[in-house]
Amino acid sequence: MPRTSLVPRLQPFTSTIFAEMTALAVRAGAVNLGQGFPDTDGPAGMLTAAQEAIASGVNQYPPGPGRPELRAAIAEQRARYGTQFDPDTEILVTVGATEAIAAALLALVDTGDEVVLFEPYYDSYAASVALAGGQRRVVALVEEPSGRFGLDVDALRAAITPQTKVILVNTPHNPTGTVLTRDELTAIAELCQEHDLLAITDEVYEDLLFDGREHVPLGSLPGMAERTLTISSAGKSFNCTGWKIGWVCGPAELVAAVRAAKQFLTFVGGAPFQPAVAHALRSESAWVADLRAGLADKRTRLSAGLAEAGFGVRAAEGTYFVCADVRPLGFTDGLEFCRALPDKIGVAAVPVQVFTDNPDRWRHIVRFAFCKRDEVLDEAISRLHRLH
Repeated sequence: MPRTSLVPRLQPFTSTIFAEMTALAVRAGAVNLGQGFPDTDGPAGMLTAAQEAIASGVNQYPPGPGRPELRAAIAEQRARYGTQFDPDTEILVTVGATEAIAAALLALVDTGDEVVLFEPYYDSYAASVALAGGQRRVVALVEEPSGRFGLDVDALRAAITPQTKVILVNTPHNPTGTVLTRDELTAIAELCQEHDLLAITDEVYEDLLFDGREHVPLGSLPGMAERTLTISSAGKSFNCTGWKIGWVCGPAELVAAVRAAKQFLTFVGGAPFQPAVAHALRSESAWVADLRAGLADKRTRLSAGLAEAGFGVRAAEGTYFVCADVRPLGFTDGLEFCRALPDKIGVAAVPVQVFTDNPDRWRHIVRFAFCKRDEVLDEAISRLHRLH
């Protein structure tokens, strides 16, 4: 008989909510603000570099750690935060950040080890913890009077036990749009050092912060370089989510462990895209600045439209997402709201409760993506006004 132990282990994480929302949106001809990816391409120079790489024969397996020019470019990019990584031993190219997170957890977490996640969390985190045989402990972000979702340091401290091995930190944060402050990250760093914990950071939205906010890598704080794996990718910074080029940076012994797990997942990937991303990291900072400014405007545009439509809009400090409270419109359940929305007015969104262990706490919050063309956002806003 085939072994099926992984089926029940992963069953809670095989949610069909995204497929369901997409199917509902397509059937209803809805404007899909549930999908967290842009509808425009990245910088022309990067696209040309990829085309040239394909034409010149960069189509076979790249080196296991990633192409040297990309690893060097990643090291240069991380240096802007004051962190130094050896491209040969401390940087690993992965098939997107999602693989980097999974490989890091598989490499570092043993059966029964606890991993602390901040709720709501990106959906792959819990599944990856389960694949590694770990146990997750969840700390909820808290809604502040300003509309921001902040860190509850006391709750984090209480969640740490002798079995805790890893804290997984995502900032800028999906799905809430929160950017953790230096003080919040310092508190996490102090707890990691006090309890001798490892940190894995998901920083894929590191370039998409608004209103002058500062991205502070956890690994750049005192005492954290030796215990932190820093993960990021090209997809969000350069509008190339389909390329799946990510990376993990950290101490050589931790990165080597991640590589040992990663080589049996995808081995390698994205050969012709790697030199193109190297070009982007080195030469497209002005394009990224324009992207950031444009997304800040889109954030404001959608947030204002949601408020005018009657939602309780929460602060969006970064990422692609703004969260909103459906209760002012007379709804109490975000999942039911999102299932009805495509047929009701022709818009799709995502209920935040599906990213949590404690859905009742988040039942009133839904997530909208603003990484779309202005005309798409305007059409969605017009339709959302029909909810009155």
